Amino acid sequence: MKTKLFFFLIFFAYLPLLAIEIEVKDASGKPLDLVMVTVKAEKPQVAPRDDHGYPPEGLVFTITPEVTMFTNPNGRVQVPFAYAPSVIVRLRKIGFKDQNLRTFPSGSSQSFRMEKVVDMNALVSQYPSNSWVAALDFGEDKDLRKTYLEQCGFCHQQGSFFMRRAFTEGDWEEIINRMMGYGARPHGKAKKKLPGLLSHAYVDLLKHPERVKPGRIWGKELHGAVIREWPMGDSFSQMHDLLYHKKTGLVYVGDNIQDRLWEIDTNTGKTVVYKVPKQPDDELGGLLPGRLRSFQKHETYVGLHSLAESPVDGHIFITPSLQKRITEFDPVTKKFTDHVFADGLYPHTVRIDEEDRVWFTLALSNQVGMFDRKKNTFKNYTLPARTTKESFSLWISGFIVKLMNWGFPMHLLPVDERVSGMPLPYGIDIAPNGNVWFTRLHADTIGVINPKDYSFQLIETPFQGPRRLRIDKENHIWISAFPEGAIAKYTPEDGKFKMYPLPTAVDGVETPYSLNVDRQRHLVWVNGTSSDNLMAMDIKTEEWKVYPMSRKVTFTRDVEFGPDGKAYSCNGAFPSWHIEDGQPTLMEIKQSK
Repeated sequence: MKTKLFFFLIFFAYLPLLAIEIEVKDASGKPLDLVMVTVKAEKPQVAPRDDHGYPPEGLVFTITPEVTMFTNPNGRVQVPFAYAPSVIVRLRKIGFKDQNLRTFPSGSSQSFRMEKVVDMNALVSQYPSNSWVAALDFGEDKDLRKTYLEQCGFCHQQGSFFMRRAFTEGDWEEIINRMMGYGARPHGKAKKKLPGLLSHAYVDLLKHPERVKPGRIWGKELHGAVIREWPMGDSFSQMHDLLYHKKTGLVYVGDNIQDRLWEIDTNTGKTVVYKVPKQPDDELGGLLPGRLRSFQKHETYVGLHSLAESPVDGHIFITPSLQKRITEFDPVTKKFTDHVFADGLYPHTVRIDEEDRVWFTLALSNQVGMFDRKKNTFKNYTLPARTTKESFSLWISGFIVKLMNWGFPMHLLPVDERVSGMPLPYGIDIAPNGNVWFTRLHADTIGVINPKDYSFQLIETPFQGPRRLRIDKENHIWISAFPEGAIAKYTPEDGKFKMYPLPTAVDGVETPYSLNVDRQRHLVWVNGTSSDNLMAMDIKTEEWKVYPMSRKVTFTRDVEFGPDGKAYSCNGAFPSWHIEDGQPTLMEIKQSK
């Protein structure tokens, strides 16, 4: 028995040494640099799907990861892959035809050739979504383009394969009306102009593909970088936010549409799924049952949204956006506990301060909430309305929600240019000095709460659509300017903003959904939601590194870090069938040294 155990341990000790060596050349035999090489198991481990198509709650199973690396200037790369005896390989490089190849021993050496793409339509189909949106003719109305990106690009990409069709003006009008039922709020002028504009612009691009310009060229920072992915859920999932748990090293991912919490050990692939419990009176769709009534498959009772870890006991706090409560999860006992509040609607993003107070935005009631764990009490901060009209709109917001739930066509409600009635408190974070900062997406403001005296201040942003924010070790505020193709830094000591255009933007088009600050390494990581990228900026040098993801239509919503500097995100497009393969994943990026 001891002999068998010894050989078992020796075998697994040498697993990391197994790799498949890939050489890639062009048709003439010239080595190809920076080819994306993705390796998958021919027969990955598959979990049972007997709970409505998902793994049964509490079942321990293993996910086989996929590994992506990039060839060096000699056209070679050695991809570590010890997860299966045989693999399939995909080669991808803009300007060349994809190669999908099978089957090879995982410890072998293989050589391949790639052919150039000569057809212009085939070439531009490889370009990212933001290349297509940048090529759409909005005339001189840049604000209309920003409104389009802000209000139509927060669930899934615009300009993706699904958008590049010869839709009629009537088709686009129907699409926009349906999206307003899901929560989009384009103002009246945009709603009137967009159907005809999009119909004409896409038809024009399909006739003149040469007008679509390529995205950012892949850079040398990819040499030696390793991207691993763990497939989770299915095309009906929405993997929204995630959390790298500091105490356990496990990664938790929330499926917003299926109310499931995924717990993944990225060292072993060991995975467990937990269903966030619903209360007896909870309706399907939560407090907004009308919103997803037309969606084909969902188990949304709570709307699992955002996650944060207590610095005291490691408990995870979850915002169930479709209920009036905060949910606590003990990662040791696996027990869920609900904390119910009476006031406020749509708990959104959550963070926890050093005093173990749970702070969260209440997006639809224009508030910031705080749950004091020591006192077991809630406190809400009601933020000022921008106008008298907005005060009235917020006052009757409960009635508007009822209209939505009764099936009232939401596109018939008037919306003005800055979405009065919906300031939308959104991102939130805790500064090292203890101050609590937040954004209001539709109000173009950030704000700060001083927990010592509960005072707060609102600050107008010189850009549109501040979405999520994070704070560095010097108490500087970093903000994603969602429709602006940029991020911003705000320095409280002098009250100044500094803009940083994103390297993935094409003619200013990129939609950074979120960002996070690696305080230890002084890096800002940003979601390249429109370009299938994650990117990192060195705060000191202001230099960027960009990491393309292996699947087209990758839509990420948050970033987390491990203690070794690895970054994590997840593919949270809604609907997930827009993603290439229709498969959401947890993604891990290990930068090259």
